[in-house]
Amino acid sequence: MSATESPSPASPSALRSMNSATVQLLYSGSRFEMARVDVAGVPTRVWADARPHLRAVLESSLEHGDRPALVFGEERISHAEHFRRAAALARRLVEDYGVARGDRVALAMRNYPEWVTAFFAATSVGAIAVPVNAWLSAPEMEFVLRDSGASVLVADAERLDRLGDVLGRLPLPVIAVRCARPLPEGVRAWEEILGEVADDAALPETDLAPDDPATLFYTSGTTGNPKGALGSHRNMVSNVLSMAFMKARTLLRLGADLDDALALTFDAAPSKVLCALPLFHVTGAQAVMLPTLSAGGALVLMRRWDAETALEVIERERVSGMTGVPTMLTQLFAAPSFARRDLSSLVSLGSGGAPAAPALVERALRGGLRPDATLLGAGYGLTECSATAAVSYGPDYLARPDSVGMPVPVVDVRIVGPDGADLPPGRVGEIWISGPGVVHGYWNRPEETAATFVDGWLRTGDLGRLDDAGFLYVVDRAKDMILRGGENVYCAEVEAALQEHPAVLDAAVVGVPHEELGEEVGAVVRVVAGTPPDAEELRAFLSGRLAAFKIPSRIITTADELPRNAAGKLLKRRMRDEVAWTLAD
Repeated sequence: MSATESPSPASPSALRSMNSATVQLLYSGSRFEMARVDVAGVPTRVWADARPHLRAVLESSLEHGDRPALVFGEERISHAEHFRRAAALARRLVEDYGVARGDRVALAMRNYPEWVTAFFAATSVGAIAVPVNAWLSAPEMEFVLRDSGASVLVADAERLDRLGDVLGRLPLPVIAVRCARPLPEGVRAWEEILGEVADDAALPETDLAPDDPATLFYTSGTTGNPKGALGSHRNMVSNVLSMAFMKARTLLRLGADLDDALALTFDAAPSKVLCALPLFHVTGAQAVMLPTLSAGGALVLMRRWDAETALEVIERERVSGMTGVPTMLTQLFAAPSFARRDLSSLVSLGSGGAPAAPALVERALRGGLRPDATLLGAGYGLTECSATAAVSYGPDYLARPDSVGMPVPVVDVRIVGPDGADLPPGRVGEIWISGPGVVHGYWNRPEETAATFVDGWLRTGDLGRLDDAGFLYVVDRAKDMILRGGENVYCAEVEAALQEHPAVLDAAVVGVPHEELGEEVGAVVRVVAGTPPDAEELRAFLSGRLAAFKIPSRIITTADELPRNAAGKLLKRRMRDEVAWTLAD
């Protein structure tokens, strides 16, 4: 078998056992050898052969030379050029802006090549990259920039326009990306900063360690204010071998021998991966961007999601892999041109960022994707565990579409009951995770860090169960969180914004089932009698205060008190289940 072929799928009865395939890969001296190291005082199982930091990942780009690294429309940037640009920007950050180890560099833009360049430039000199959700409103972005204490902001024209007067209140320099209009005072253009990139561009000297901080991904909190999850280089680079292991094990289970499985995983022609997920999310950055570039592949960037455009790009670029939230995949299968597109290059199609309904598998197969041509998959992870905790791939995903898969070998999962004791298979409890992906904690939030991270374990707040074979099932999600098409919406934040309206007395925000998005945002709002605001007025009031995806699409107004229990807590499940949402505005 050559390194460009995939084994034909075996029947379920002919599949090599999970344990047998795992043992074949985890022997001492293998590419997947594990070691135990001390991480913040906690003995942690890690990949022994993982690169030590993101700087090493960037430096490995030189090994891939003229192979394409970044594709954006007609733009093509090779791995060698990607390194030179990142090295040139890194030097400018240090020499022009005084960026030092531990300083924060904020990135607020769409999926442009400049996002990738700025990310690696910052992390390769010991700075901390702060990806800013490009969908946030100006006040929300201002909070992230102030809370992180960013030293420099790299932003595209849309974000600069949205920030507007906020920029004058922020004491930080700005680098403008793809901005053709005259720039405000104190803002310099990307092209000016980068200048003429020399063929021998080199990174500034610095010493990095695996557990040095590298990223600050913000995730919304139940209090309404987002929290910065402080991640390390080890958190990021662990994903590379975790994803590779799951692929190699699947190939073994499908019938490949060990040499072929390793060749297909590490030595096959570099993949072309469509990056449709936003890079400011951990799934896009850590589970898509990083493994692709680390392996010498090409990251095909989409500025914004559109199913027809994605199909066109997959066909034109001969894309071999894509990961999207379930909404994206549903729209892809339903697109008018899906059936007539040549998608024969697509050998891996994954779901991440939100729970995938079992019906997604049926839609994929009905849409024409053949399981013998495309390895379907799904995964589970959080910002706080660096995106990858469990993965379901190939035959296991087809056999258990309601499972998020098995934990990767360097990750342990516990199902914990209310009394803190581990629960047996089949019992539902809180999912706890440990491993090299668990972040250091929340930025400047010691109390919330102490409550969430316990002796190396991440308390996810998600409810789930393990079956007898070790597969993980997520049965409910963190309290008061809505997953709308892969975006986290926390009810308390939306409720607080609604209650800023002078005619609103109370508000309850809940997730309402939606066929494509998974959930949409619904609100029951108690308003003053007389001339109460209608749903459209409330939505207009929220516009500018909240990102568009957080604004309720279904609103019911009432003059009655909202139902609460004896402790004064809103009875949200009752409202979610009993309200006639189909009649809501």
